[in-house]
Amino acid sequence: MRAITVREPGGPDVLTLTELPDPVAGPGEVLVDVAAAGVNRADLSQREGHYPPPPGAPEHPGLEVSGWISALGSGVSGWSRGEPVCALLSGGGYAEKVAVPVGQLLPVPAGIGVVDAAALPEVTCTVWSNVFLLAGLRPGETLLVHGGSSGIGTMAVQLARQVGARVAVTAGSAAKLAACAELGAEVLVNYREVDFVEVVRAATGGHGADVVLDVVGAKYLQRNLDVLATGGRLVVIGMQGGRTAELDLGVLLAKRASVQATGLRSRTPEDKAGIVASVRDHVWPLLADGVVRPVIAERMPLAEAARAHTVLSESQHVGKVLLTTDVPAPGAA
Repeated sequence: MRAITVREPGGPDVLTLTELPDPVAGPGEVLVDVAAAGVNRADLSQREGHYPPPPGAPEHPGLEVSGWISALGSGVSGWSRGEPVCALLSGGGYAEKVAVPVGQLLPVPAGIGVVDAAALPEVTCTVWSNVFLLAGLRPGETLLVHGGSSGIGTMAVQLARQVGARVAVTAGSAAKLAACAELGAEVLVNYREVDFVEVVRAATGGHGADVVLDVVGAKYLQRNLDVLATGGRLVVIGMQGGRTAELDLGVLLAKRASVQATGLRSRTPEDKAGIVASVRDHVWPLLADGVVRPVIAERMPLAEAARAHTVLSESQHVGKVLLTTDVPAPGAA
């Protein structure tokens, strides 16, 4: 099979299209012929040498794919060869084939094309596990999403609106904020021009944000604490603004607030399977009904992985970037 490998840690130019042996579906796994792979910021960190795959995962990048089941490992039931699926991975998605633990497999939602389904597993599992299962966002509360126009951000806005929450977002341009507004965000903050703490407090009558979903990390820690409402929950899922900052415990005590930091890739297969099952129960019906949708910025061939990483690093896109393969659908001529 063809796959994108990382020649050595470095910039986008180290991504190389390579021939690798086809993977094999082991016990409890399925083999997926890949139609498309989602591109995530974690892939950029892996390429730079900062985010190695967990033990046992493929060395080449890619945390989510869509495609068709081509083989079933022993002990797998409830799935069929040729079935269109998407999947959450620990690595190896930038390829024409990948072996997936069956618990991390999802059907392609009704009304969504197989290629575009690659935009769903990582963002839906990240948002659902953090905003809803962990932080417990409730109807009537306010969610603040940093990077609202990203793949994760666009999904968080939509899901929060569906449960009856109010959504505030930060983004770096008027165009990005307009895209967030179209998805249902009500409080729009251009972080290059204004202070999100002041804007969110003013928009909520001084209440603040009940839940903050943060991809920035250290740079925003103090202001995230400042914007939290009493009883608020800060969930940190990224470190784009650094990993070390001073935490004022007095603010947490006074607000009865909490700070939680989570990752998805390093979780056990059992943990991931539980999240995937919950996403299938709660998010997949919304996708099938068309009230939630993947937001796709660009689709490009697998061989252009370097360009895809450049697009992500420049942060001018809205939604997800996908890499597509030439693998034919089952039965295609």
